[in-house]
Amino acid sequence: MARHVHLVGSIGLDTVEDVFSAAGKFVKPYILRCPDGEVAGRRMWIGYQYPVLRSNGFLSVDETRLLHGAGMCAMRLAEGSKPEDVHFGELGYAREARLSYQDFLRARQAGQLQSTTRFQVCLPTPFAVIGACVVPEDVSKVLPAYTAAMLREVAHICAAIPHSDLALQWDVCIEMLMWDGRYSQMPAFPGMKDTFIAAFRELANAVPGDVELGFHLCYGDLDAKHFVEPLDLAKAVELANLIVANLKHPIAWIHMPVPRDRDDEAYFLPLRDLKISPETELFLGLVHDSDGAEGAQRRITAASTVRPSFGIATECGMARARTKELVLKLLSIHAEAAR
Repeated sequence: MARHVHLVGSIGLDTVEDVFSAAGKFVKPYILRCPDGEVAGRRMWIGYQYPVLRSNGFLSVDETRLLHGAGMCAMRLAEGSKPEDVHFGELGYAREARLSYQDFLRARQAGQLQSTTRFQVCLPTPFAVIGACVVPEDVSKVLPAYTAAMLREVAHICAAIPHSDLALQWDVCIEMLMWDGRYSQMPAFPGMKDTFIAAFRELANAVPGDVELGFHLCYGDLDAKHFVEPLDLAKAVELANLIVANLKHPIAWIHMPVPRDRDDEAYFLPLRDLKISPETELFLGLVHDSDGAEGAQRRITAASTVRPSFGIATECGMARARTKELVLKLLSIHAEAAR
């Protein structure tokens, strides 16, 4: 039986039209949803939001705090600004989604995608953007205003796109790294569990009940490499269970990463503790370019000993540090492994 394929978000092709065409060519029968590939500036994930923060008059650059691997400096509350003064306008996500949805409709009408395929919009959690780009002592001062702006983006997306055509994914990276606890630059903090529960509830409650909702649990993809490699899926399972237990909105899918060198049953054993309903599909990011469909099948076999039912994906997006040729190779591997 064929497995479903999940396209995590960024795809690394030049245009939205290229993304829908390639997805249709390689994985059309296997995808339930299709993103626009996060082309151009969105290819850098939360880096797309740095100009939004940099141009905000309530924030200033702290040239003494370099953001690891990003080539940018952290931001802080500007001198004389108060937390209640901070405000953000458009973040850009709703505008991009409205435009890409028109391309999606044309691709679907042309038969490139199945008529039942939904348009997938992927958004970073507000905590990811502010937690990564603002100095720690000012995160709590800036986060409420940015969260309000992101929720307005969600409202505009849901107003512009028919709910029966829409799927929304929250990308959970900074929270995943903190929950794991081994990445020194993203340490855990007191009250973290309750903070995350409240944040996930707020994000899920912003999504109408008839819009599909999913979560991508991520260990990062800076230059096609995790910030820290997961020891196994235990921490991802813990965070997934935390999300599931505290949300009223149905969860259509949860995605978890699988490093390229892990095809052993031990890595997947924590999945026996995963508490998701039959309506929630698990996707495992076990597709890698380094060992192709053969390697994907080894990981599928190992995972199947613990949890037989799941779909497949890459461990993160397919954009940064990857050429067009490599992206098309990855899509073809998805197709072969799914069959």
